[in-house]
Amino acid sequence: MRGRTGHLVWYRTGEGAAEVAFLHGFSDSAQCWDPVIRALPDVRTLAIDARGHGESGLPEEPIRYTAHRDDAALVLSDQPPNDGVVVVGHSMGAMAAAYLAAARPDLVRAVVLEDPPPGAPGNHPDEPWSEPDWLAGLRALDLPDRIARGRANDPGWPDDELEPWAVSKGQVNPRLFDLTFQDAAPLTDLLAEITCPVLLIHGDPERGGLISPEYAAQCARAAAGEFHAAHIPNAGHSVRRDNRPQYLAALTSFLPRSSECASSDQ
Repeated sequence: MRGRTGHLVWYRTGEGAAEVAFLHGFSDSAQCWDPVIRALPDVRTLAIDARGHGESGLPEEPIRYTAHRDDAALVLSDQPPNDGVVVVGHSMGAMAAAYLAAARPDLVRAVVLEDPPPGAPGNHPDEPWSEPDWLAGLRALDLPDRIARGRANDPGWPDDELEPWAVSKGQVNPRLFDLTFQDAAPLTDLLAEITCPVLLIHGDPERGGLISPEYAAQCARAAAGEFHAAHIPNAGHSVRRDNRPQYLAALTSFLPRSSECASSDQ
């Protein structure tokens, strides 16, 4: 089922309230979660196109993680009532999920963070930014050539990852780069405000992962609630694409735990 709430487009599987909501990374789209969603056939899911991505609109305002947080809250609040969802986010979407879990515990019963950016200290002023060269280069290609580029750059990715990844690059709204950007708060600061269970999934920094084992340990010390970290070997920033079997094993083992925690809180 496809729907729209305000400027945001979302996709839902199953009838009734969603159990797991997915927030994608920069330049991806909700459709990029399809391979993971297909691996969860008994779970009702919701995936959201972030502003300026996929089929969602782009409000004329600075790009901030608080805006991504509020966008996700808007969509979740417009869904059938439930006792909170597990929010799974990757990269930009992981940081948005952390912001959401910290601010709206009524909407989030647990959160899964796939290789989020650590964030930055300071006052987080608005900064100008520009389209990365790698994205501009991909956007200049037609879809078959984008798919071929993805296969060449990441030959270990499953074939079903390549088309949604390639399609999403052509959907990024170029006006995004006319707006200013505000960096995220440190992830450790957000974890200190999150009281629901957290699963941090990270790969190897030498392969491009953003979270080192040392920083994962800092996150564990900072977390206010139940915290778990899963290091997935042979994976970089796109953990689920680089090592799907172990990513799914970590995710699916956490989902029942998050349900048990929600039941014990009632």
